[in-house]
Amino acid sequence: MNNTKVLLITPPLTQLNTPYPATAYLSGFLNGQDIKTTQADLGIELVSELFSKKGLKNIFAEIKNSNYKLSENSNRILALKNNYLQSITDVIDFLRGKNESLMHRICSRNFLPEASRFNQINDVEYAFGNMGIRDKARYFATLYIEDIGDFIRDTISPKFEFTRYAEHLGMSAHTFNDLEEQLQTEPDYVDKIMLYLLAIKIEETKPDIIGFSIPFPGNLFGALRCGQYIKKFHPEIKIVFGGGYPSTELRDLSDIRVFDYTDFIVLDDGEIPLLQIIHFMDNKISLNELKRTFIINNKKVKYINNPFVKDIAHENTGNPDYTDLPLDTYLSVIEVTNPMHRLWTDGRWNKLTLAHGCYWHRCTFCDTSLDYVGRFEPAKAKTIVDKIEKIIRQTGESSFHFTDEAAPPNLLAEVSLELLRRKINITWWTNIRFEAGFTPDLAKLIAASGCIAVAGGLEVASDRLLKLINKGVSLKQVSKTTRNLVNEGIMIHAYLMYGFPTQTAQETIDALEVVRQLFFHALIQSAYWHLFTVTVHSPVGKNPEKFKITIPKGQHGSFANNDLQHIDTANNHEKFGNGLRKALYNYMNDIGFDFHLQEWFDFPVPETSVDEYLIDNYLDLPDKPDYEKLNYRLYYIGNDFIVKNNKRKMQLVFHTKNTIIKIKDTTEVINSISKLLINLSDFKSIKLLDFSRDFEKQTGFSFMIFLQTDSWQKLKDAGLVLIK
Repeated sequence: MNNTKVLLITPPLTQLNTPYPATAYLSGFLNGQDIKTTQADLGIELVSELFSKKGLKNIFAEIKNSNYKLSENSNRILALKNNYLQSITDVIDFLRGKNESLMHRICSRNFLPEASRFNQINDVEYAFGNMGIRDKARYFATLYIEDIGDFIRDTISPKFEFTRYAEHLGMSAHTFNDLEEQLQTEPDYVDKIMLYLLAIKIEETKPDIIGFSIPFPGNLFGALRCGQYIKKFHPEIKIVFGGGYPSTELRDLSDIRVFDYTDFIVLDDGEIPLLQIIHFMDNKISLNELKRTFIINNKKVKYINNPFVKDIAHENTGNPDYTDLPLDTYLSVIEVTNPMHRLWTDGRWNKLTLAHGCYWHRCTFCDTSLDYVGRFEPAKAKTIVDKIEKIIRQTGESSFHFTDEAAPPNLLAEVSLELLRRKINITWWTNIRFEAGFTPDLAKLIAASGCIAVAGGLEVASDRLLKLINKGVSLKQVSKTTRNLVNEGIMIHAYLMYGFPTQTAQETIDALEVVRQLFFHALIQSAYWHLFTVTVHSPVGKNPEKFKITIPKGQHGSFANNDLQHIDTANNHEKFGNGLRKALYNYMNDIGFDFHLQEWFDFPVPETSVDEYLIDNYLDLPDKPDYEKLNYRLYYIGNDFIVKNNKRKMQLVFHTKNTIIKIKDTTEVINSISKLLINLSDFKSIKLLDFSRDFEKQTGFSFMIFLQTDSWQKLKDAGLVLIK
């Protein structure tokens, strides 16, 4: 056992409903290296401390003893403080899945004190129905804690947010000036609570190294404030920053001031860089053997990346370890009523990555030159399912969010089959590309293994711009892929983008019309518009002239250098944002489909040039499976079958979960099918080509003609799937 003790921390704030997985991944790896590692999520611990009877009582006392200028809404909450103190413990328990009977009192609207967040309630009966009392109660309880969050932000901590903490300080921070200025001020009330919790962790674990995972801009200030405390009161402890934010924003770091709050900053996958730092601290290696690590050297920032130190393959990084994380304290909240949109905040999801990087990695807006996107490295299906089983045993939860950049269709097929073979019941969702690989058969297979939802990039919803983006899909393909998925009960979220270089006002409005039609046909259930931003590591950022934009000089700073301001003379894209979001809000609530698009905007917009039946026409196009290539493998995911002999024909009977399927055909055909299904038992597979030859030999019939018959279609309905 290595003597070095490591404490890994996710600083406030990321998610309320589930832990961010970075520390769990690193803990699993380091513990596998016999390095004593513990972890903490300061975000959920901070929320647990603030949103308690004791925490609220202290907040109310702090405000009473100070001279805060209160808004009308905060005065209302202060006047209702006794109601909040009486209800807070019960509400938090309810959001943790305890005290379920409280839902009746919450839904009565006579139990919770209500402030401004409740003004947004429209028709909750429409959203949840008369039977959705538990979800309705969680929605009201979420509004209740958001009211308290508004109160905290209005008084004791202006930078407080539930899923981000002083995020504005980390956004596009080309210099460290604003962060440094804020860090030199006295810690506010919430800062002090966070540092109090940090002090407890340090006392409990007595670490030699503390690593902070900083996935987003909203985690940066918390990490810096914690680093400041450690440097002052525990200078013997070494500090490491890593995660998504440094890996994208700090690749050209030159400002030495950040090293007043940390000792090392690592980029990309953290396993080997962190392990090398530990070995360096143990005097096992020299400084020059560090991997992807910034240090301060002779009062200058120095980047060390020894090329002879190799990364661990994704397959061998170990199993995520959720030990030490208070899994029973996370809050399942419903911020929006849309069933797909709420997955990000509702429920406890074990997070797992199937493949490192993106198998496509060609989109021109994406950071394709960075390791986390460009290096595609899938794990084996058996390894993935081994991890799933271990995580279920450790956490007691069987819900998974596969956090891939874009999950490969073939790997999803293999994982789904392995789950079915082992009879493991999980519920899962992931990110995909709306590509042709998601056939009706693959959709049926992944749904059978537990897939309930996917999220994918529709982006600009324009064939011209999709080609410019190099997305590798078309609107026709998106229509068919989404139909295949929703037909199997899989919900879909679409990532949308506006303001891509050369996009015209006409194309923006046409994109909105395409989105309207997709929602109208229930091909997507939720979506979100993002305003395009140029990033320095993307093909657009590297070749702006190719996309007819100009990037003004002088933007490169000494701290964060990822987002770039750009000049696009094609249009004033920002002005479309409010209208696009307003339309989308209505579509997500199944209303507004018959509104003229102009009604969403407060300035004149062009008439759409999109055919009002565009999506209908795509859906009406016949599917032509390329069975003649015979390059599929056959699997059977249905139930046992019964063979019945009649005088003229034989019959196969299949009992599905909700119907009975009967196939009547000649003795030869039924015998061939029966032989096939026996060969496919226990989720084994055979090549379609081999079956076709055997079928023709046994029946004397043309296999290509058989593929057009009712018997073949019923066989597929019963559970036969063809996977490439």
